[in-house]
Amino acid sequence: MRTLDDLGELEDKRVFVRVDFNVPLKDGVIGDDARIRAALPTLQELRRRGARLLLAAHLGRPKGRDLDFSLAPVAARLTELLGADVTLAGDLDTVPDGDVVMLENVRFEPGETKDDPELAARYAALADAYVNDAFGAAHRAHASTHAIAELLPSAAGLLLQREVETLQGILADPPRPLVAIVGGAKVTDKLGVLEAFLEVADTVLIGGAMCFPFFKAQGHSVGASLCEEEGIAPAQRVLADGSDKVRLPVDLVCGEAFDAETPVTDVDGIDVPDGLMGLDVGPRTAAAYGEIIASAGTVFWNGPMGAFELAPFAAGTRAVAEAVAAASGTTVVGGGDSAAALRQFGLEDQVTHLSTGGGASLELIEGKTLPGVEVLA
Repeated sequence: MRTLDDLGELEDKRVFVRVDFNVPLKDGVIGDDARIRAALPTLQELRRRGARLLLAAHLGRPKGRDLDFSLAPVAARLTELLGADVTLAGDLDTVPDGDVVMLENVRFEPGETKDDPELAARYAALADAYVNDAFGAAHRAHASTHAIAELLPSAAGLLLQREVETLQGILADPPRPLVAIVGGAKVTDKLGVLEAFLEVADTVLIGGAMCFPFFKAQGHSVGASLCEEEGIAPAQRVLADGSDKVRLPVDLVCGEAFDAETPVTDVDGIDVPDGLMGLDVGPRTAAAYGEIIASAGTVFWNGPMGAFELAPFAAGTRAVAEAVAAASGTTVVGGGDSAAALRQFGLEDQVTHLSTGGGASLELIEGKTLPGVEVLA
């Protein structure tokens, strides 16, 4: 993968930088600027080399030119973080020649998500070189992540480079033992990750609602728990292929409804009573998982242990998050809800690597080719 050093002299050249500024936004207020801050090292390094920046990003999934999805609040926040004026261009035909310019939401362009070569050519005509630092969008072949890279001298930014090298390193040569923690709602969403870690991990810890297809496959009752029927057969295969590696919860915290006000029932076992739903792993599970994490040489975590957004059911995810943060080995968190949990508990700065790309990180772990990365080879 080509890196910034492969671009050569950049003094007074304009560099088209694809960044991932798809931040939570409500009423024009940014809820979490972590993705903006993650891009700063690349932007600062390019400016140090004398480059002028033309930034491109998407925000949400607008239907046409919907200004509710304008990047204006993002440009304002980047101005504060970068310490330089960031000018927002109205459209591709009126791009000012400033030191730091941000294009309006690229998904306002109908050809963006179609990897349209004509749109990519319009992008390329605005710059002398291309840098992709948007790992969170690297698994999509879009005009600003793929087609443009074939038209200009191109390279990975520092964030994209670190993401790829870190995640590939987990699979290639991790310090042992390698412990994978896989949670979330659906087995089918994480099947490729589970299969990948059955090959390379020493232990796979499973939590969240995705444990219930495993329990059902074993003949246990799951009550009213979220249990993906399509996940039962894959869960059986995972158990058959990884019986010596897979660890499942041994106790649960249940409720009558997915609600912070629901009565809470602790179940010392894994059979869920009728009318109840499992919403968190129990304390024995959390303690056992914590011990395994503490002894790991490498930890990869993707997916919460339960409904951590509801206070009565956050303890399991909190315990795992604290164990990962305290682990002495290399700790990698694969974005998405796991990253949100770390931030909720104030632990985001206490892991080795916090990925900015949930879907992209999972696809890379699964061994899939990321178009935005492949084109930089």
